[in-house]
Amino acid sequence: MAILTFVQTIGSTLAFAMEHDQTVVVLGEDVGRSGGVFRATTGLWERFGPERVIDTPLTESGIVGVAIGMALNGLRPVAEIQFEGFLLPALDQLASHAARYHTRSRGQWSVPLVIRCPWGGGIHAPEHHSDSPEALFAHIPGLKVVLPSTPYDAKGLLLAAIRDPDPVLFFEPKRLYRAVRQEVPDADYEVPIGTARVLRAGTDVTVITWGALVRDCEAALDQRPAVSAELIDLRTLAPIDVETIVASVAKTGRAVIVHEAPRSGGLGAELAATIQEHALLHLKAPVARVTGPDAIMPLYKLEKAYLPDAARIAHAVDEALAF
Repeated sequence: MAILTFVQTIGSTLAFAMEHDQTVVVLGEDVGRSGGVFRATTGLWERFGPERVIDTPLTESGIVGVAIGMALNGLRPVAEIQFEGFLLPALDQLASHAARYHTRSRGQWSVPLVIRCPWGGGIHAPEHHSDSPEALFAHIPGLKVVLPSTPYDAKGLLLAAIRDPDPVLFFEPKRLYRAVRQEVPDADYEVPIGTARVLRAGTDVTVITWGALVRDCEAALDQRPAVSAELIDLRTLAPIDVETIVASVAKTGRAVIVHEAPRSGGLGAELAATIQEHALLHLKAPVARVTGPDAIMPLYKLEKAYLPDAARIAHAVDEALAF
C-alpha cells in the first residue's frame, strides 16, 4: 500500500488498468511524451508505447470522436481533455453520440469510454481553466458523471469507470491534485458508481457536497464542534445516490448543499427539489445552498471571493439550525 497524491493515484491507476487489460488505451493532448498538462500520465508512454498512449492534435471534438470509434470497436479508451472549459467543443460528440449509442442501437452497442478532465477553481488558472460545468453534463441522459475527492476514491471510481459499459465523464478536482495524500491499496478494487460516501454521521444537519469543497465543508464543521452534522460526499453526480441523501435528511431535518458552480441551474437546485419530493415532511428549515455566484469565474485576484469557503458554509449551517 502506497501513500499517494491525487494525481499520482490517477497515473498509477491508469497503469494498473492498462497492465491488466490490453484493450485500455490512453489518448489526448500531450498525454504521451510530456505526461499530460498536470503530469497525470507521466511514464505511461515509456511503459506501454505510442500505440496505447496516443498524443493527439489539439481538437477536443476529434479526441472524443476517435475515442467513441475505439469504444465501438472493442477498445476501452481513456481520453483526457486538458481543462473542463475545453469540453464544450466536444459536447456534440458526448451528447449526440457517446450518450445515445446504446439507445440508438436498441441495446446492441455500448460505448465503454472514459473522459478524464481536470475540474474546478482554486489554482489561479485563467479563463476556461477553472469552471465547474458538472450540471451541464449531468443533465445528459446516458452519460455518467463522477467526481472523486480523495486518492482512494479516485482509484476505485476510475477502475469502475473504465470497466463500465457506458460512457463516463471523470472529473478530477485540480485543487486536490497535490494537496492531499492518502494510503491507496495496491490491490484491485472498485468504488461503485452511483454511491455517495457519508464522511461524518450526525443528527442536527446534513451537509452535501462534492469535489474539492469536501475539505472546506470539513473545515467549516470543525469550527462548529457542538453541531452534530452529517457530511455527504456525493462522489457521483449522475446518477445521484438519492437514497443516501433522503435517509440523512429524514434523520436531521435540515440540509445545506455546497458547490462551486453558479447558483442558478446548478446541481444544488436539483438536490433541493429531490429532498422536498422525498423528505418534505421531515424538513425543519428550508434547504440552503452555498454556491458560486451567477458569474463567470474571475481571474485569480478574485478567485477566493468567488469560491465558497469554510466561513460561508459554517454561516449557512448556523442559519439552518436557527430557523
